[in-house]
Amino acid sequence: MSRKWNMVLVGAMGEVGGQIIEILEERDFPVGKIRYISDSGVGEVMEFKGKPVMVEELTRESFAGADIAFFAAGSALAREFSPAAAASGAVCIDVSSAWRMEPDVPLVVPEVNPHAIARYTGKGIIAVPNCVTIQLALALKPLHDFGRIRRVVVSTYQAVSGAGKSAIAELHVQTIDLMNSRPVKRRVFPHRIAFNCIPHTGPCAEGGYSRDEMRITDETGKVMESDLRATVTTVIVPVFYGLSQAVNIETEKKITVAKARKLLADSHGCKVVDNPEKGLYPMPSEAAGQDLIHVGRIREDQSLENGLNIWLAGDDVRNRATSAVRIAELLIERHLR
Repeated sequence: MSRKWNMVLVGAMGEVGGQIIEILEERDFPVGKIRYISDSGVGEVMEFKGKPVMVEELTRESFAGADIAFFAAGSALAREFSPAAAASGAVCIDVSSAWRMEPDVPLVVPEVNPHAIARYTGKGIIAVPNCVTIQLALALKPLHDFGRIRRVVVSTYQAVSGAGKSAIAELHVQTIDLMNSRPVKRRVFPHRIAFNCIPHTGPCAEGGYSRDEMRITDETGKVMESDLRATVTTVIVPVFYGLSQAVNIETEKKITVAKARKLLADSHGCKVVDNPEKGLYPMPSEAAGQDLIHVGRIREDQSLENGLNIWLAGDDVRNRATSAVRIAELLIERHLR
């Protein structure tokens, strides 16, 4: 009988936590015992493969006997409790921003830099990138390997799901209120999100950028293991689920549209959807519920000698959850005994 692995899921009742449960079931991960942890809903009963699992309170003793601990909660909880989980013998896979840029913590997109998982022994932690970084790295990797990317310009179109269940509820309520001519209330976002776009995410950083924009730049370089130059503008749009990006790429070696399509079509993690004349291009509504990143609107940048424009769409919540589970799969296949 193949070995079963004991797991703890911190943030089980959140958007990403729920997706991790679903993907573990879909992929038939060899789970032994699983514990659900949440800072709300303690005592409620959820399920794993049809069997009841009670939601527990998070303590430093929550990780006893665990082989793998998923952290799908906020960065503050990950910072506080990941070391305790690692000290108990569990390998932590963290979806928050807590550990992403720590030098001795690998930041992993499984289809891009799976070899980095081996460095988990430094702190016993593996970090999952921001959903923007996951999409970008999957699309940039095959192009970079062929033509060496010099510079990337990114504009994001981010659904409210990236900010959690309360943000989804806020868009829902604001939409109903506006349609019924009622005053709009704001709790999650600094401005109304319904029928609006907010061109700023996260606290301010230097030079007019937001901290989120700088994180995406730094994370992409770490995952790609490259010093490629990138500049990012993040925008929240009134979409419930899904992440889209407009990406402009400058390469050292020219990549034709036909070559780019083939490179992306042959790449793990990408699906080319690119026939605008027939109305086929990536859209978050079409990418919802899928692991693959949809890539389209592939065309040469007429203002650059070696430039490409591409458009990406994917399921932001599922992409993070799938990356976490794929990291766990590679961990038990290649590193744990």
